[in-house]
Formats: sequence, structure tokens, C-alpha cells
Amino acid sequence: MAVPKHASHDAEIKRLNRIAGQIEGVKKMIEEGRYCPEILSQLRAVRSVVKGIETEILRRHLSSCVTSAMQSGDKASRMKSIEEVTRLFSKFYE
Repeated sequence: MAVPKHASHDAEIKRLNRIAGQIEGVKKMIEEGRYCPEILSQLRAVRSVVKGIETEILRRHLSSCVTSAMQSGDKASRMKSIEEVTRLFSKFYE
């Protein structure tokens, strides 16, 4: 059975760095005693960026790893990918 080539997620590094900066900003806001709705707004922005990264990594996984497994002709590999994707979607919709 051929091992599928994993998708590259290098493009997400910039976005992850942005999140790290946003988290540092939230910490500073808390240390400064900023107004709660302002802090919550920044936390919502962080969640939004994380969700976007999750979505993009899932999209790449489906278009590369899962597609490769489906095209392999190996029934066990296809079934494993289907089970994996089912678990992933279950986690996303908890």
C-alpha cells in the first residue's frame, strides 16, 4: 500500500503567528484591566482565525491525502480514510 503524500500547511504559519500576536494582545488587555466586551471581541477574532485555519487544513487533507487514498484502489485504505473523515467531522460538529 502506497503512503499518501501529506499536504503542506506551511501557508498557515503566518496565520498562526498572527494568532500568537493576538493572544499576547489579549493577555495585555487583561493585565491592563480593559473592558470585558473588548477582551471578548478580541477572543472572538482569535477563534475566527483558528476556525479558518482548521477549515483550510481539512480542505487540503480532503483534496490530497483522502483523494490519494480513494484513488489508490486499496479498499482498506479507502475505508480507513472514510472512517477518519467521519471522525473529523464528528469533532467539528460537537
